[in-house]
Amino acid sequence: MKKKKWYRVLAAVLAAIVLFSSFMVIRELLTKQKEKKEFDELAELVVTEEDSDEVHLPVKRPEGKKRNLSGLFAKNGDCIGWLCIPDTAVNYPVMHTPDEPQKYLKKNFYGSYSFSGVPFLDARCTLENDNLILYGHNMRNGTMFAGLHGYREQAFCKSHPVIEFETAEECGYYSVFAVMTGNTNNSWYRFIDTETPEKYAKYIEKAKAASLYETGITPEYGEQILTLSTCTGLARDNRLLVLAVKRAD
Repeated sequence: MKKKKWYRVLAAVLAAIVLFSSFMVIRELLTKQKEKKEFDELAELVVTEEDSDEVHLPVKRPEGKKRNLSGLFAKNGDCIGWLCIPDTAVNYPVMHTPDEPQKYLKKNFYGSYSFSGVPFLDARCTLENDNLILYGHNMRNGTMFAGLHGYREQAFCKSHPVIEFETAEECGYYSVFAVMTGNTNNSWYRFIDTETPEKYAKYIEKAKAASLYETGITPEYGEQILTLSTCTGLARDNRLLVLAVKRAD
């Protein structure tokens, strides 16, 4: 009898564990769906009338800009711009909090806890630096910077060669010139500004040598770099970096 009772207790414990695990999985899925919906709503906020088939969105964009970001900035002063890789899921606001470097690692656009976080600019950077480093999570549901893993393949890069980063000043267009893996000790993370053309060239040369493939593009001193960084989920080479150079046109 004691043995049967022990089995019943064990079965009850296992059932409770299964139920709790199922609850946590369902809660996470629902939370991620909610977060995706919130980002979709933010994307609608910055869409211009020219870019939308919906005639009921009479949003006028400022001269020389692709999006109207004024509503976004009004909602949250930590927001500095919008990141978009056309024809991918990467289409998000970008945050910057120099005094609280990882504030949006686990917070949503409105400051509440979030699995996904929000892409953010390295706290050491300003929009005038030589290298703008942006961080974003590699989410299993394909959101945030998960889409960057497509750049492991050269064919994907050829079909998605340009990254858009729009700020209050302009919409910058950046061409991907290298894609590499590494870890947080990678010297590229120490490249924010360079004082000389020689130092700049050394960083670029090293990045192109480590790139998964050749793109035929070599940035020159004075051209701004945009770096998108995300996790790989691996123990080694646990970071993926997509490097792009700002186009003059």
